[in-house]
Amino acid sequence: MEEIENKYGYGRISAKDQNEARQIKALLDYGIEERNIFIDKKSGKDFQREQYQLLKQILKRTKNNLLVIKSIDRLR
Repeated sequence: MEEIENKYGYGRISAKDQNEARQIKALLDYGIEERNIFIDKKSGKDFQREQYQLLKQILKRTKNNLLVIKSIDRLR
């Protein structure tokens, strides 16, 4: 098994009055650098989310990555 080179985190909040701080803290506590945390503030109705799309492109271009998501429902 190859060694992990990069750790990324993804979070999403669906309402403007929600706060992403809890998700960011959990990802930081996991050891993910702040610059590698991607957060979208958008409904989960589709995947046309700016940060999600950017993260997806980064993951496709690089190898040996680890993606951490605080809660699987954040991908919905």
